[in-house]
Amino acid sequence: MPTYSMTLGYDGAPFCGFARQPGQLTVQGELERALELLFRRPVETVCAGRTDAGVHARAQVVSFELAAEELRDRTPASLVRSMNALTHDGIVVREWRERPEGFSARFDAQWREYRYFICGGDTPPLFRAPTSWYVKAPLDVEAMREGAAHLIGEHDFKSFCLAVSAEGKPTCRNVHSIDFFRDESLGEDALVIQVVGNAFLHSMVRTIVGTLVMVGKGQRTPEWVREVLAARDRAAAGENAPAQGLVFWNVHYGA
Repeated sequence: MPTYSMTLGYDGAPFCGFARQPGQLTVQGELERALELLFRRPVETVCAGRTDAGVHARAQVVSFELAAEELRDRTPASLVRSMNALTHDGIVVREWRERPEGFSARFDAQWREYRYFICGGDTPPLFRAPTSWYVKAPLDVEAMREGAAHLIGEHDFKSFCLAVSAEGKPTCRNVHSIDFFRDESLGEDALVIQVVGNAFLHSMVRTIVGTLVMVGKGQRTPEWVREVLAARDRAAAGENAPAQGLVFWNVHYGA
């Protein structure tokens, strides 16, 4: 059957993550409920990157299959309107498009981008509070950048993922870049940590951020990050940064 995709954003706060869970409010559950109402049958979806409870998305992509006759008299614009009318207010569907047959939002992705937002200073943020981590202590960004350099390239990131999720599974990933820049919104400044890679393990970005924040606070040296990577043990790394500061920012599928 023909394959289609939706690009969507969501506020992760009300959801128990992306993946469907019986009896829980999830992004995938809402999307599939709306698709079932539209097409009067269950429609299974595949996403570019599963996000945990509380994690947001700016441009998540999901793929699914529909018969051509099911879309008769329906345009992409009308389908976007219908999905937005039928799903939770925390979800916004931005685009509906036809893809090559067999396209997978997950397996055809070439790289994914996450951004993590950290606010600092003597007073916590107001407007950015739902989408950032407030770290009062000053952060040495140059030290964080030095520490992050040890993570660039293909490595075994077992130290940077949820231990249970790594059991019996490959944990090698390729991190293309980790960059740092400032962003201001509504008069509130944030440090943005941009992480781009081919794929990510469970809680990998949040563990990377938590580890780099320890370096930024002066609690560890930049060289310590290399030791954490080599340990292949989750207990060696820093804490998980809070979920609300993380945004699934983008995914790339090539030309």
